[in-house]
Amino acid sequence: MFDITRVHAAPSADLLTPDNAVMLFVDHQPQMFFGTGSGDRTAIINSTVGLAKAARAFDVPAVLTTVAAESFSGPLLPQLASVFPGQKPVDRTSMNAWEDEALVEAVRATGRRKIVLSGLWTEVCLVLPALSALAQGYEVYVVTDASGGVSPAAHEHAVQRMVAAGAVPVTWVQVLLELQRDWARQETYGAVMEIVKEHAGAYGLGVVYAQSVIGAHAAG
Repeated sequence: MFDITRVHAAPSADLLTPDNAVMLFVDHQPQMFFGTGSGDRTAIINSTVGLAKAARAFDVPAVLTTVAAESFSGPLLPQLASVFPGQKPVDRTSMNAWEDEALVEAVRATGRRKIVLSGLWTEVCLVLPALSALAQGYEVYVVTDASGGVSPAAHEHAVQRMVAAGAVPVTWVQVLLELQRDWARQETYGAVMEIVKEHAGAYGLGVVYAQSVIGAHAAG
């Protein structure tokens, strides 16, 4: 029941923060990109790398996983791997990452309940772990523009299925700005602006323009 006396300036517990989230990157691999047809593959790569850099900027733990890397799908996307140098992906045989003990243990070890999920393909390698994690009490946020399916319909129907089960669809810029949430947070402000300028398209150009006209302190 709504109680106006309890209204105060405070964030919702539903918001992603650097302290409550873990990012799970699933199967961003060459063979999977070859079959992706739901959107521009270059744009998906850009969004994926932007999301990864957001994790790094805010020290959000990231779990990387591949499927059949040596026998079929190829190595992890190099641009993604370069954001987390020295971190070895969990390679699996199962299409459902949540059926791999090592992968689940890596997520569990972070102690985080909110999973920020992205990967290829949406209709298989995302929907299966998303439904499985949701069934075990995790909160799942699906980064739709850092993910892709074999067709627009496959991607959209998979997103709809995950949403119906309780997942929350988000975009990579939304995640980045939700983690920042206040332009007065100077410890991450500079890193966020660099990520925006490099990966956020017209928004990034707007930041370049604002900083050149207003000054380096221009925010938002």
